[in-house]
Amino acid sequence: MYVFRNSDLPPDPQFSADLEKLGYTITVDDKIRGIADPETEFKYRINRNERFNVKNREAMDECIRKIVLNRLQEAGLEIWRLPFGDGPQEPNAAATDPHVPILVSKNLSGAARVIVVFGEPVQDLGIWAYRSVGEDGVNFGSAVNFTKHVLGEGTDKTDIALVIANTGQLLWHCASSRAVTHRTWEAADRPAGPWGQATRSWRNNIPGNKDLNEHIQYVFEHVIWPRLGKRSRVDVIGLSEGGQGALEYLQKRWAIWKPYISGICFGNPLQSTAIDLDMSTLTDPQSFTAFLSSRGRAYVVSSDDLGKFQSGYRNHGCNCYASGEELNSECIMAHAWPDMLAWLDMLYKNPDYAEQVMIRAEDMDEETSQALENMAVTDDEDVKAEDAAQTGEATPPMPEQADPQQQEASESCVREGPKPGANEDK
Repeated sequence: MYVFRNSDLPPDPQFSADLEKLGYTITVDDKIRGIADPETEFKYRINRNERFNVKNREAMDECIRKIVLNRLQEAGLEIWRLPFGDGPQEPNAAATDPHVPILVSKNLSGAARVIVVFGEPVQDLGIWAYRSVGEDGVNFGSAVNFTKHVLGEGTDKTDIALVIANTGQLLWHCASSRAVTHRTWEAADRPAGPWGQATRSWRNNIPGNKDLNEHIQYVFEHVIWPRLGKRSRVDVIGLSEGGQGALEYLQKRWAIWKPYISGICFGNPLQSTAIDLDMSTLTDPQSFTAFLSSRGRAYVVSSDDLGKFQSGYRNHGCNCYASGEELNSECIMAHAWPDMLAWLDMLYKNPDYAEQVMIRAEDMDEETSQALENMAVTDDEDVKAEDAAQTGEATPPMPEQADPQQQEASESCVREGPKPGANEDK
């Protein structure tokens, strides 16, 4: 039997996280291109040994992460470390303790409007897609342009706050004392090249944020909830599994969050009307399903222009629109966020607005067609309804106007009600 010591094995390849040393630079149009050939994008396959390719890509990713985080902080975002400490709820988790970083604007407390983004579980903090960063530019493929649009010139002059959750970096890497994605974990240094990736244990869990669902719950209940004003409104943007997790959380706690959620936007929606949504409550205006149908929308991969209506309501429970990206779902946010924000702005300014449900022919089945036929109003019924309206025989009573003081008291009761998840079984 042959036994190889680590010294007998080839070492793990090393690459410096420096753009210039990797042979790349940032061009005047904010794209990462080769120094020797300005037309060359990042080249993944540089060696027949796959380990060299993985380590080289991780070095490039680290460069991009540093650039993006610096730009986001300059745009007005702060890095908070979750979970919070035992004292007052401040972002004071020690840098050496297991934690997950998130990005929060300085004006979160008491902001009239909060936009929270839950990204894909395969992406790093502040990155929409490395593919978009490489092809279209650093600001385009990351949250930099998005953040600048939301916060404007400075957070002190706006009543809109921004929270960018971190659904990707939920593994604690003890050796480097940082939270990482699965991809970074696989690229971590090894004693020797042929060794496999490190095993995981309870030491790699982050308290209160060990997976995507726990992280989403923590952001809602510990970051957003304690800082909401009585009249604050929250816009939710969820991408792929991040959107799915936000939907599941809100649906279970809708009675508490209903007064505060203004609208929901999905990029690459994963929810299913057959599994995740109770469509029997669609006619109940107080239900989450009805809210999703009227004040939710999704953006999907399509070759059509951005914002063009697409089929998909019967599958996802909300209207679907073209994202402007026709191939890769991870690139949806980089292309669709301007349309998302325009729609969320309209919802915030019009609290009574309801999205008109639109169903394409390809969404129709025999059951739906029969239901629509039963709902159809005949010409005779139209005439009878018009006559009744003219004679005043069927005029419904006017609804009573709610007392503003009672309404404000009701809102206060809701605001000071039980904390989300407080009565849930553990």
